[in-house]
Amino acid sequence: MSSQDIPEENLPAEQEHAHGAVGVADEKDPFADPGLPPHEHRIQDIDERAARRSERAVALLFTVSMLATVGFIASYVTIPHERAVYVFPIGHVNALNFALGLTLGVALFTIGAGAVHWARTLMSDVEIADERHPIEAAPEVKAKVMADFRDGAKESALGRRKLIRNTMFGALALFPLSGVMLLRDLGPLPGTKLRHTMWRKGLLLVNMNTNEPLRASDVAVGSLTFAKPEGLEEHDEEFQTEIAKAALMIVRIQPDNIKDKRELEWSHEGIVAYSKICTHVGCPISLYEQQTHHVLCPCHQSTFDLSDGARVIFGPAGHALPQLRIGVNDDGYLEALGDFEEPVGPAFWERG
Repeated sequence: MSSQDIPEENLPAEQEHAHGAVGVADEKDPFADPGLPPHEHRIQDIDERAARRSERAVALLFTVSMLATVGFIASYVTIPHERAVYVFPIGHVNALNFALGLTLGVALFTIGAGAVHWARTLMSDVEIADERHPIEAAPEVKAKVMADFRDGAKESALGRRKLIRNTMFGALALFPLSGVMLLRDLGPLPGTKLRHTMWRKGLLLVNMNTNEPLRASDVAVGSLTFAKPEGLEEHDEEFQTEIAKAALMIVRIQPDNIKDKRELEWSHEGIVAYSKICTHVGCPISLYEQQTHHVLCPCHQSTFDLSDGARVIFGPAGHALPQLRIGVNDDGYLEALGDFEEPVGPAFWERG
């Protein structure tokens, strides 16, 4: 339905607006202002029932946004982060990430779609041409701006369309809760997690290459072996987190060549176990020089003397590698006699 089909007395009254001077193109002024085309009313301007349908459509979009925001929060709280779902045609995806992305996208889209539909169907669509004015506004221009603002507020029907207003405010008020919920990932505080590893008394040392427990006889003088705690498998969910703190270097040194008294006491027949994690920035140490008993971090060349308490002899590392106290059980397997007595890896701000 167009404005041509409605009697003139049923059409809304036209508002007076400044359109500027209308000219006719000629040789002297080929780009004269042709003026604005006649304004054609929308169906919502003519039929209140159509306007109410548009109002309900906008309110529905804002309500969907509110429900999507609630869904975002519910997904964040209830869906386990390790759960996966199959989504055609993407395949298997993380269920939590998929739910958060879907609900957040719907919440944002419906707020925007509701605002656009509101503007296109219910707000005034009369075109206005206004003359340019100097950058410094004159008092009468300021007064006109405020008057235009009041007219715009009136034309938006925000006060009269209470259903739209209330649902829009509800959608805008609930949506920021999505960002607030993300703050949950800032916690909980690590507590003492940085000070402890998986190692405990009686836990066997397992060869990283063969995945078999180590016997004292398996470690030759001058050799370098990497070990992990018994029970830690590569398919475990927390494998990377735990191995980053619990990885060991196993080296056998002649007892007479061990200079540090505590290192000798914590070893077994010259077999010493030190953290593999460099105390500079946490790189894995893997280079061993058997003649000098030095180990080198390949990242920044920090060098540690394993015959003297793994103290730093070169490079940017701030402190020695932590040593794990080990022994042998009744079956001849190497076992831990406790956890490290100091934090593994780089220093952290609250380390004491």
